[in-house]
Amino acid sequence: MHVFIVDLPNRPGSLAEVAEALGAGGVNITATAGIAAGPVGSLAFTADDEDGARAALDSRPWSYREAPMVVAALEHRPGTLADAARRIAGAGVNLESMFVIGMDGEKVHIGFGVNDPAAARAALGDLSFG
Repeated sequence: MHVFIVDLPNRPGSLAEVAEALGAGGVNITATAGIAAGPVGSLAFTADDEDGARAALDSRPWSYREAPMVVAALEHRPGTLADAARRIAGAGVNLESMFVIGMDGEKVHIGFGVNDPAAARAALGDLSFG
């Protein structure tokens, strides 16, 4: 699984344009997060059809990149994200994105877009799944 990270201008309609292009291509967004800082923003998302997402993004003048995603199941309590992030950092793995992708009972599923998925999985140990 990959996370797509799209760089967009920070202006009204940017998110709508990406969502429309994906929807027109029959691509369903399965998880997403976004943020803007100054004149630019980034949208990170996963999709049920990665080839379709690439085709939709390639059809427009957007700059985007992909990162392999590693999923961790964290206890829903303070400090667990800090522990997971420190494990990943300690392995020298760079985070490209991070967002909640679901919950299962008292576990929060966090998707980490990383530059080295094998090292991230090893660092997360028993927290990693999928």
